[in-house]
Amino acid sequence: MNQYLVLTALGEDRPGIVNQLSKAILEHGGNITESRMSVLGGEFAILLLVNGTQEQIDALQRKLPAIGDDLRLTLMTKQTQRRAPTGAALPYHVQVIAMDHPGIVHKVADFFSSRAINIEELDTTTYPAAHTGAPMFALEMTISVPARESINKLRESFVEFCDELGLDGSLEAAV
Repeated sequence: MNQYLVLTALGEDRPGIVNQLSKAILEHGGNITESRMSVLGGEFAILLLVNGTQEQIDALQRKLPAIGDDLRLTLMTKQTQRRAPTGAALPYHVQVIAMDHPGIVHKVADFFSSRAINIEELDTTTYPAAHTGAPMFALEMTISVPARESINKLRESFVEFCDELGLDGSLEAAV
């Protein structure tokens, strides 16, 4: 099983979507190796990495329009390769909490992108603050810090960056 397919699905949230979609993939010879899913608003979204032989992947792709119709999902696929090792990089966990306002994701992403640091995972959410109900924003991400980067300098720069923007942020080694 050395061929890979990235599959995204989007549709109205309801019970049973993961069960039905994973069953359809299995029935067509695919194996789910990685996945991310979430309910955003009233919509269900899933991102899957499926592997199998080239024949299995081709057969699955031919059947996906019918599967999407049956499950009332919008499906999109792209064949890919297993990710090659990225070299000497260390995983770090970033957390940011702040009063919600536009631009936080972009500014944090720009901070790391300008230093050639890759964002591996990113999750955000909003919620009402305890006691006041003020709109709050939380961001969690995993980044790959090149081994050549000074972690102490990066952490200091990130703290300064957060202070300037009124963000409560942390950068810690991922465990």
